[in-house]
Amino acid sequence: MISSKYKKGDQKLLNAWAIYDWANSAYPLVISSAVFPIYYGALFFDDLYIELLGFNFKNTALISFLTAFAFVILSFITPLLSGIADYMGNKKTFLKIFCYVGSLSCMGLYWFDLTNIYIGLSFYFLALISFWASLVFYNSYLPDIALKDQQDFISAKGYALGYFGSVLLLIFDLAMVMYPENFGITGENPELLAMRYSFVSVGIWWISFSQYTFYFLPNQSEKKKIIKDVVWNGFKELVEVWNELKKILIIKRYLIAFFVYSSALQTVLLIAAYFGEQEINWPKDQKTIGLIVSILLIQLIAMFGAIMTSKLSEKFGNIYTLIILNIIWALLCIGGYFITEPIEFYIAAAFVGLVMGGIQALSRSTFSKMIPETDNTTSYFSFYDVSQKVSIVFGMTLFAFADQITGSMRTSILIFVFIFLIGALLLKRIKIKNY
Repeated sequence: MISSKYKKGDQKLLNAWAIYDWANSAYPLVISSAVFPIYYGALFFDDLYIELLGFNFKNTALISFLTAFAFVILSFITPLLSGIADYMGNKKTFLKIFCYVGSLSCMGLYWFDLTNIYIGLSFYFLALISFWASLVFYNSYLPDIALKDQQDFISAKGYALGYFGSVLLLIFDLAMVMYPENFGITGENPELLAMRYSFVSVGIWWISFSQYTFYFLPNQSEKKKIIKDVVWNGFKELVEVWNELKKILIIKRYLIAFFVYSSALQTVLLIAAYFGEQEINWPKDQKTIGLIVSILLIQLIAMFGAIMTSKLSEKFGNIYTLIILNIIWALLCIGGYFITEPIEFYIAAAFVGLVMGGIQALSRSTFSKMIPETDNTTSYFSFYDVSQKVSIVFGMTLFAFADQITGSMRTSILIFVFIFLIGALLLKRIKIKNY
């Protein structure tokens, strides 16, 4: 049972929930998508390969393998923590913990360089773990605070706020990278030093703006003390949820389709900047600004794409809209194989922005509307979250092996054309009239 002085559907409560997207979206933009991939590529400017733990890794394959491993860990710990949170009634506490650990880890990336490769990769690992772990607790609030007819719009609003807020921070970081002397940043390589300061800015942004969300989000009214069996309660709840979902054919089919297309979607988003850094023929000294401008373009268009998709879903239904989005993503992957010039990359970035926010926001709200009436929303979203994380492990591992073997990100990305098309076909099995 949720306890709050604001009623379910209250706009102040909904806006406070959405603000967390504003707070945490600085991480996926600056760290996952924009500045960190450029910084990481610059570290390997002289040699794309590095020896680590006795193996010789291609730099992009290394970060892909590490990302996949992080999602393996997430797939295990998320059910454990969500079970404890459901039992003890303190999912806001877990949301706070992961917010703080993630923010501090982003700041720790300041010390990431080739001489501190293990420490740097550890901070990258912790920041990634914390960001994604926090989302299961954050997302699980959606059916608690929003009425069913509000969920598509407020989910899209959260993504839109996240895109806008993170763009503001990225513009600041871009100015710092382009004109480090104006910010008092000097030294042998002020541009790289400015990038390291941008990692610190992400941690400060995330931890600061999340306080507004924490102030308004409700706690569960019934709190219990932790006992021995509760540690494995999350996995028991996952089994119970799966047994319940097996009786609801529409949700079972949706989760299978979601698993398939999410493996392609999340992998493409995670490797997009690395692709741009290695595969595009940037003019001399324009790579950094070109990549960041591309990411800014994606984010700005994604704000409108998320809202536009919610409007389309009102007219055509969630499932039909998701089918169309999967087909568009497949076409984008085909186009990605042929992209070599900056102008082509900018055009692709614009189309990615148009469909990126839409498919993420609509996937979340579609599942939220399918959940039966229950106080145990965290376990349902834990199941959704684990499905997403395992799909990322599958997608990132598949891509990493292809990249390591072929030595070409361009060839590897073609795998996802087929995965998006399979996702669209699986979605087509779902009856459209109710969703």
